Amino acid sequence: MDPAMSGAAGGLAAMPRVGMGTAVQGARPEPVRRAVLGAIGAGYRHFDTAAHYETEAPIGEAAAEAVRSGVIASRAELFITSKLWCSDAHRDRVLPALRQTLRNLQMEYVDLYLVHWPVSMKPGRYRGPFTADDFVPFDMAAVWEAMEECHRLGLAKAIGVCNFSCKKLETLLSFATIPPAVNQVEVNPVWQQRKLRELCREKGIQICAYSPLGASGTHWGSDSVMASAVLHDISRSKGKTVAQVCLRWVYEQGDCLIVKSFDETRMRENLDIVGWELTEEERRRIAGIPQRKINRALRFVSEQGPYKSLDELWDGEI
Repeated sequence: MDPAMSGAAGGLAAMPRVGMGTAVQGARPEPVRRAVLGAIGAGYRHFDTAAHYETEAPIGEAAAEAVRSGVIASRAELFITSKLWCSDAHRDRVLPALRQTLRNLQMEYVDLYLVHWPVSMKPGRYRGPFTADDFVPFDMAAVWEAMEECHRLGLAKAIGVCNFSCKKLETLLSFATIPPAVNQVEVNPVWQQRKLRELCREKGIQICAYSPLGASGTHWGSDSVMASAVLHDISRSKGKTVAQVCLRWVYEQGDCLIVKSFDETRMRENLDIVGWELTEEERRRIAGIPQRKINRALRFVSEQGPYKSLDELWDGEI
């Protein structure tokens, strides 16, 4: 197996460091199924989905087909991450939501189940646009207690969170019986998450980086990563693509990274981040790139809602 697919540290030893993301706007099932099947053939073993993405079912179909055709011996060779959507972030809805995810995937368990956002919505609100009336206060303790039950039942081998600030992580750790194994957050050379990374290292929480290339082409993404003059300079001197330089930088931080491409050539390029490394000077130049958060999640902010400002949502950390 490619060294880039080797496991993360700690209790997530089986989690491959490079995963394939499937957050594709307006995704149709068949292209997703074909892309996942191609990715398994290319060597990917970690697949990241969510109830909100509506890509769980085609991932499950691709996994079953890969087993039938002998590309992999069993489902156990794959590491599957899915996420609890905000409208199910209520004590009594977490377990039913995970059971639905497992039906979609045609699997008996997920390897990792994450709270998608520190946000709760009224039940049934799965698609935007969202209004202030859709949001209700987030009962972190109740939701996490239900997540712990999912773990105890064996339906989720590990549990964690997404998009949690340092302050929210500290709050969660103050009462969690089972601490979060992962915090999946935006990480790229334009948003390096130094403060959060320090806390997660101290607490033994694995950072999993989404949008390592800046999510250009999405409704909230930016080309600021892929257009960076610093990264282009390093790319030319290394004989690597800008994407490979970005991914290698994230990899060297010790993070797991989620890359999203349905193009088979790019899929293979995105795995080619081992066997070479950045120099100290290159790391220093990347460290000097001006910082700004790309995915600020303005849709969860409302004067009438629980988070009245970006400062409240991100606890002043952006």
